[in-house]
Amino acid sequence: MEERAEEGTGMINGAPVRQEGRKLWQYLASISACVMSVGVGTALAWTSPVLPQLYEENSWLVITKEQGSWVSSLLALGAIAGAVPSGKMADILGRKKSLLLLAAPFLLSWAIIILASRLWLIYVARFVVGIAVGAACVVVPTYLSEIAETSTRGTLGAMFQLFLTIGILLAFILGSVMSYTVFAIVCALIEVGFLASFIWMPESPVWLVKEGRKPEAVMAMAVLRGDSYDPSAELAEVQRQTEQVASRKSTIFDLIRTTAARKALLATLGSMLFQQLSGINAVIFYTVTIFQASGSSIPPEVASIIVAIVQTVMTVVAALIVDRAGRKPLLIFSSSVMMASLVALGSYFNIKTNGSDVSNLGWLPLTSMTLYMISFSVGMGPIPWMLMGELFPAETKAVASGIAVMLNWFLVFLVTKTFPMMNEKLGADITFWIFATIMAAGTAFIYFFILETKGKTTQQIQDELQGIRR
Repeated sequence: MEERAEEGTGMINGAPVRQEGRKLWQYLASISACVMSVGVGTALAWTSPVLPQLYEENSWLVITKEQGSWVSSLLALGAIAGAVPSGKMADILGRKKSLLLLAAPFLLSWAIIILASRLWLIYVARFVVGIAVGAACVVVPTYLSEIAETSTRGTLGAMFQLFLTIGILLAFILGSVMSYTVFAIVCALIEVGFLASFIWMPESPVWLVKEGRKPEAVMAMAVLRGDSYDPSAELAEVQRQTEQVASRKSTIFDLIRTTAARKALLATLGSMLFQQLSGINAVIFYTVTIFQASGSSIPPEVASIIVAIVQTVMTVVAALIVDRAGRKPLLIFSSSVMMASLVALGSYFNIKTNGSDVSNLGWLPLTSMTLYMISFSVGMGPIPWMLMGELFPAETKAVASGIAVMLNWFLVFLVTKTFPMMNEKLGADITFWIFATIMAAGTAFIYFFILETKGKTTQQIQDELQGIRR
């Protein structure tokens, strides 16, 4: 059903348009693109149920904890390699073709894992899937932001993280009940499902305008906004921004030339830094291992599934409330609750390590991890990715996004590679307390350095960053 047009309510990339378009196909295209995010989630969480199996003496391939840390962290190195050229690929080939092509390294990696008979093949597979994951983390959010109206920007932007958490949940459930081979086959079928649905979706109108293919952009708009929507004002604004970007090739030095650029860069890189130094990917990669070490009365596989279900539900909540509650309040809530959860989790392991009876505290690891995931899912998970797209003008967005994504995946590698060693050398209690201290610093950083972007146009955001009050 068509929605009634409302004068002066819609905007795109900061420019007012005269109406609101139909939302159905914006959601359908976003959901289809985000099936790839499900694939990202299964790739990230694959190690959590699989590594404990490979540590067993009767496994078909017995590996050490050190080798397991490489299986986990090589994905992040691949993601750095994939993130760097992905923006250029999306500019040359288009958002749609790039996403369709990214299904190839996903499928190749799962094929290698299915057929692997040696550890080095699993290493190769994890690096290859990392390339696809890193590129997907750039191209999927770009596609979502370019097909969305301002009124749906926050919700559609949060879909990337939502579907990623669905992928993590699927990996925890399927990995606990399926064999190594069947699990990998199902993960590969997710990519087949992505190809089958996304091939029918429209290309980004923003990219089509940039390529001088305005008639095709009009057709894409008709799909995304409805036949009764007049796209002329919206496309004219896209054209203006495209010409502005084309007339001024940005470099990395443009990110430090103005006060607005420096503040945007600090906020983006800082939010990415604290997102990963919270230990989130170590927790995801080693969820089952953590619960095994805790000695909790709840089976580790069941506990990890409960945590993933809660994370998925709360990411849905975040998608629904982010355009109402605002970015900054959710970030402060998220980081402070994560800090408290990590303190509690570290305290449990401290009591256990000191030889005290923890039989009455079997509920604490699950409760702490659940609260940790809830708070991450409503703030520190999705919002840094949103800020990356909102804080920069069109001419510097690509350069800034590339730097932010590279930093993010380097930190994923750093945390996942060092987490087992920190656990062994320092103990789980000290390890989680270190993450808690980092989140305390993160809360202060958010309060002082993150700008609220809810409901603001691109120009309003740039004016506030520059210190201009209107």
